[in-house]
Amino acid sequence: MPTMSHDDQPLRPGSDRAGLPARVVGIITSPRETFAAVIADPRWLGAALLTTVVAAICTAGFLFTDVGRLAALDQQVRQIESLGVAVTDQMYARIESVQRYVPYLAGGGILVGWPLGWLVLSGILVAVFNGGLSGETTFRQVFAVVVHSWAIFALQAVFVAPLNYVRESTGGATSLGVFFPMLGEGGFPARLLGAIDLFAVWWIVVLSVGLSVLYRKRARSIAVWLFGLYATGALILAAIQTIRGGV
Repeated sequence: MPTMSHDDQPLRPGSDRAGLPARVVGIITSPRETFAAVIADPRWLGAALLTTVVAAICTAGFLFTDVGRLAALDQQVRQIESLGVAVTDQMYARIESVQRYVPYLAGGGILVGWPLGWLVLSGILVAVFNGGLSGETTFRQVFAVVVHSWAIFALQAVFVAPLNYVRESTGGATSLGVFFPMLGEGGFPARLLGAIDLFAVWWIVVLSVGLSVLYRKRARSIAVWLFGLYATGALILAAIQTIRGGV
């Protein structure tokens, strides 16, 4: 995981025209220098296509297997039962009958949902930093930073697909809850740890570095703000799940 520093790094000769592979790999290995190149030349289409296509193929590919199909079916049944609804044989048959569409929905959700999420997040960041903190950047630069930061989630999809196949499960492979199996599944501590994803934590650090380069602010301060929002969301999600599980 990259360390955060507020020192501005000068662009190296030619780094502002770094190619797509160099930029995507650089987000993982040297985010500060890579984001400097991205901001100087805010091309985002190649990174957007690469990250979404890779993630969609890995996610849908797993769900096309028999193991993935059964794991997705089991997850849906568990979700319904967590709401206090008893799954009858007829209901189970209906859920099973739509499983063939799940890979397409999952892949399509990435191809469509990720770009929409980038637009919304970029708009919020522009409103906060440009409007509230008097920053002076273009929407295109912010959008390019957000898109390139998603290389972390594309890497997660590559990492999780084979891991889920071995685990015969569709979720939780990279959450903190994996390291605390002794907590069980139903309690608030277990649900809270399950809501904290290690790749999401890594992404927040990377995005904070990108925003610090873009706005010339301390990455640590930005990270504290982003982690606060993430922790709040995790607490709310864990509380809702615990309450539903106890009903």
